Amino acid sequence: MEDGGRAHTAIVGWACATLCLVSYAAAFSQGASLSACTDMMPRHLRVQLHSSNNNYITVHTNMSFYFPGDKVPVTVRSTRDYMGFMLQARKVSNNEIAGTFIFLPPGSKLLTCFEDGDTVTHSDKSLKRNLSFVWKAPDQPIGDIKFFISIVQSYFVYWAKIESAVVAQGGKN
Repeated sequence: MEDGGRAHTAIVGWACATLCLVSYAAAFSQGASLSACTDMMPRHLRVQLHSSNNNYITVHTNMSFYFPGDKVPVTVRSTRDYMGFMLQARKVSNNEIAGTFIFLPPGSKLLTCFEDGDTVTHSDKSLKRNLSFVWKAPDQPIGDIKFFISIVQSYFVYWAKIESAVVAQGGKN
């Protein structure tokens, strides 16, 4: 009887551990965690960071400057498929997240890191390659910005904070 109790306890323990790991992993298939807001690093188990100096993922806009309240198109291009991402605009002066995203492609959703809609992440783990977004600058001046994206190619491989060129704020005093 004692061996049966041990076996039962072991099975229940294994089942609980498995359910915990599955639910932990499934949470990220629907987007980045709020814990990634500051450093844009995925919180997967045993992930491998790759250099942000890659030659197949780019984030850019066709605008070299913007004015407060402007809508800025942002494009992410890749020559390889990936499953997950997190995209933010940040002030060059202090690295704070700025503005809001107002247009998202399918498979994406807004995330509130500090203000409503200031971050975009994936909403499913379907394969992605080229994505287009629209970012709205705050109505008050914030200075120059850069766009940053972290890409998750697979559960174990990612690139963090790939950056765009600087988009200068126009009309500065």
